[in-house]
Amino acid sequence: MYQKSLVELAADLQKGAYSSEELTRACLQRIHTHDERLNSFVTVTETQALTAAQAADAAIKAGTAGPLTGIPFAHKDIFCTNGVKTSCGSRMLDNFIAPYDATVTQKLLAAGAVMVGKTNMDEFAMGSSNETSFYGPVRNPWDETTVPGGSSGGSAAAVAARLVPVSTGTDTGGSIRQPAALCGVTGLKPTYGRVSRYGMIAFASSLDQGGPFARSAEDAAVLLGAMAGFDARDSTSVDRPVDDYVAQLNQPLQGLKIGLPKEYFGAGLDTAVGDAIAVAIEEFRKLGATVTEITLPNTHLSVPAYYVVAPAECSSNLSRFDGVRFGHRAANAQDLQDLYTRSRGEGFGSEVKRRILVGTYALSAGYYDAYYLKAQQVRHLIRDDFLQAFAQVDVIMGPTAPSVAFKLGEKADDPVSMYLSDIYTISVNLAGLPAISIPAGFSNGLPIGLQVIGNYFAEARLLNIGHRYQQVSDWHTRSPQGFE
Repeated sequence: MYQKSLVELAADLQKGAYSSEELTRACLQRIHTHDERLNSFVTVTETQALTAAQAADAAIKAGTAGPLTGIPFAHKDIFCTNGVKTSCGSRMLDNFIAPYDATVTQKLLAAGAVMVGKTNMDEFAMGSSNETSFYGPVRNPWDETTVPGGSSGGSAAAVAARLVPVSTGTDTGGSIRQPAALCGVTGLKPTYGRVSRYGMIAFASSLDQGGPFARSAEDAAVLLGAMAGFDARDSTSVDRPVDDYVAQLNQPLQGLKIGLPKEYFGAGLDTAVGDAIAVAIEEFRKLGATVTEITLPNTHLSVPAYYVVAPAECSSNLSRFDGVRFGHRAANAQDLQDLYTRSRGEGFGSEVKRRILVGTYALSAGYYDAYYLKAQQVRHLIRDDFLQAFAQVDVIMGPTAPSVAFKLGEKADDPVSMYLSDIYTISVNLAGLPAISIPAGFSNGLPIGLQVIGNYFAEARLLNIGHRYQQVSDWHTRSPQGFE
């Protein structure tokens, strides 16, 4: 049953082919059997999962089940979960038991989904390889010597290895789409404000957004339908009705206008990745789409702008972790200053410290206008590029990442090289747009992702495009060797 999609599993549960408890036990068994190789989970919530599965079976029997009732899922360890450790992949929160549920957690549990555990991630979502976690790196199931991408690498790897049918992630600069591409699964970053950030521990508040991982766009549509919606507790949440994402999946693509940014197909793009994307674009032509070259002239400024804005917001958000109220506290502090200094020094890893230092500098007196304000001005230029492009085309397509998964440790000592792994994804977060990554081929046995970017609140259209492509391709159905 672990090879079946969410939609297939839901149909089986409804007709009584097996129970949610049986399905959940099967997922838990696969986690126990395979995850030692991958390190994709921080916490496995077996007792809570079986209790939830039994409740789901009762709802199915009573005829009150929805499309997610009884479906196991893995939750990125950045979403607060009442009574369960929420670590953010950091020593700082290794002892933090969340006293409440994030809105996304509430919504999924209310929909009857069964949480089987919390997934490993780059510390406080800072990284592109899932190597900065306090709990060690996650390994890519397609090649365990390579990275799964980050920061949501645990969630992507768990779905790719068929440990769970779906999972949650967060995307600040590509942290859903890039690991989806590197692990050969579908990952969607919604429009900023579409999914509540309440209870989602903040990295960069103006960029963070939660979203789904799944094997297919169809499954992602079901999961996003439960995650999305207005939340009065989140001041950045948008009060707008949630589309019926599933109902629009089979819309024809005849007349769809696709834009290909010339900036996405130049230096730095691996040849095999570029070739696979070109083949995928041809499939869309066969489906009735037209293709036009466009330009996003400020793309080259996205990485430098992002690495001012994101660290500045990280510096502010992470100031709360001081060893006083919750989280890691240094032992035998001599005074308050010593407590602050040693608690933060011991609790944070090197990448988090690097970004805090950069962000604090950018926000400091005399430098705010020169760096943070200027980066925000560049951000507006990047957004305007997209808006001008969407006046000509319906969606923008290109590679999700410039290469396939790289070796563990390959870029660990070169932060700038690591940052460039997100060169095609960062600008989407700066503009607040939605985008999806779907599997589109392989190179040397490693998956390649196609990114589709839409205008604001065009999630239904992106899922429709992904679904129609997956009806004529089989990349999303393939399993890594050893996890079939």
